[in-house]
Amino acid sequence: PPRPYRRERTLALRSSSSALYNNLAVLCPPARPPAFGAVHGNTLSLLGNEGPPRQLQARGGGSALSTPLLTQAAWCELPSRVLLVLTSQRGVQMYESDGSTMVFWHALDIPEHPAAHSVFARGIAAAGSRFICVGTSSGTVLVFDIPPKGTNVTLSEVLEQHRDPITDIAAEQGQAPDGAGDLVTADDSGTLCLWSTGEEFTLLGMIPGSGSTCSSVTLWNGIVAAGYGNGQIRLWEAGSGRLRAQVSAHARWIYALDLAPVTGKLLSGAEDSFVHVWKLGRNPDTDDIEIQHCHAECVTDTQVCGARFCDPAGDTFAVTGYDLSEILCY
Repeated sequence: PPRPYRRERTLALRSSSSALYNNLAVLCPPARPPAFGAVHGNTLSLLGNEGPPRQLQARGGGSALSTPLLTQAAWCELPSRVLLVLTSQRGVQMYESDGSTMVFWHALDIPEHPAAHSVFARGIAAAGSRFICVGTSSGTVLVFDIPPKGTNVTLSEVLEQHRDPITDIAAEQGQAPDGAGDLVTADDSGTLCLWSTGEEFTLLGMIPGSGSTCSSVTLWNGIVAAGYGNGQIRLWEAGSGRLRAQVSAHARWIYALDLAPVTGKLLSGAEDSFVHVWKLGRNPDTDDIEIQHCHAECVTDTQVCGARFCDPAGDTFAVTGYDLSEILCY
């Protein structure tokens, strides 16, 4: 039987974690300890696997007073290189994986007379063999073409399908099953779009929202797992967009989902202070999608806002929460 999860260590952050969706970044390089990142206000705290802790600032503010807030950070692992991507109220920042050098900066179009809603980028995923996709508050998805090295990053395409701010983006790491999309984008209204990546991205289908925000989404083996503001996890078929399972996973808003590609384990964290580990699979006889509960962990008095596996098999995971000045490793 798999070993039970138990707390192994606690890593101190310089400042507490902001209440943002998916507010924990983890990089698991082979044969080295993982690196972690969590956003607080306009700074990203990095706990690297080498060198001292580092802090990266949001850029694009006119003055110290108007420093934009960060909305998310994630490591994007492409076959040729790994980049650390930060999103903010001003744009998209890309760094070498250790945060030492900025590779690219893309400014968002800020309207001269801002409307009632704010402008920001949010939702980050590596897609295909050389793309990084980033969502925006206007519902567009920016597709950046990443060279194997150097700074010649280009905006190759803008996907304009969503009408609401993008919340999260996920891509199939390995080979998607035939006919299934290998990229899924989610928005504030709960709408999901399924895409096939390539030289050009093709929309395969849309799953309309049902009144609850989809805060986090993952993709594995042709299965879309989506977490919602009502605490539910729903599993969809990435080829047909059919709903295959629904679990009342949490008592409150889900803030984070993560998937272990080797095993199909799914991690969910929510405002109800719980972190759950699930196992996704397909019934070999019927090909039905199945979900099984494996583990529950309570982080007392903490709104969990970041939860990620620390290895591809999902044997270890890390958690952080709103106002928590540490990362807990299990």
